[in-house]
Amino acid sequence: MIPSHVDDTLPELAPFLHEVRAHRPDDGTWCEAWTVRDVLAHQTGNAEELARVLEAFLAGSPVETRGFDREEPYRRMSDPDLWAAFMSRCEHLAEIAAAAERDLSPDTEIMWTGRSVNVPFFAEHMREELILHRWDLSGDDRTAVQALAEPWMTEHSVVSVGRPLLVRGSTGLDLGSEGRIEGRLRCPGTDDVVVTADAGGTGIRLAAPEGPATIESDAATRVLLLWGRRPADPSRWSSSAGPDALRRVRTLLSGY
Repeated sequence: MIPSHVDDTLPELAPFLHEVRAHRPDDGTWCEAWTVRDVLAHQTGNAEELARVLEAFLAGSPVETRGFDREEPYRRMSDPDLWAAFMSRCEHLAEIAAAAERDLSPDTEIMWTGRSVNVPFFAEHMREELILHRWDLSGDDRTAVQALAEPWMTEHSVVSVGRPLLVRGSTGLDLGSEGRIEGRLRCPGTDDVVVTADAGGTGIRLAAPEGPATIESDAATRVLLLWGRRPADPSRWSSSAGPDALRRVRTLLSGY
């Protein structure tokens, strides 16, 4: 049973746990080369690191964010120990997030993976990870699509995460004859998500719809595309861009 204060902070935890229980640890997932157990180890490392960085800032001794090697101890655990560690780290994150909400201004700037984020980011980012990686287990079921379509998921992906989403895809990217790529991901009734790449680097932002879209989709599909995924149903997105332009944008969005 999830303690009420944890459920209040991480409401997506219960659906994620339910989906994990519906699979064997060694089952494959939509996340490339990862099993269910790999996803759980990743999530345990996420919860631990988010809490560690926020707790250190609260204590007046900020620390640098560690890389994904933080997951290795969890990958070596037995299945029961990994499950217990995941629940423990999520509970600790909820407690630290509550303390930070009580003791700090929401606009307080804290360093996370080389960029400045605010206090609500830490719980919100774990919520996003729970939604995204639940989709890796469930695919396009109703719970996943509804959660991915929430407006805050797009805003968090673009504004709070931003350029790190494009790092992997920008490596060795063919910029074409113009030396620049710009893609517009459009969902009806919302701002476009604009992604760019040129010799100076990459960019991602929200902007009013303008000109032709590179990719048109529903809101849930757009979040999946931003995180290097695609829905099982190809009819949920379309493109009027030429094949070369579409290929470059899809490469840029090839995974976090």
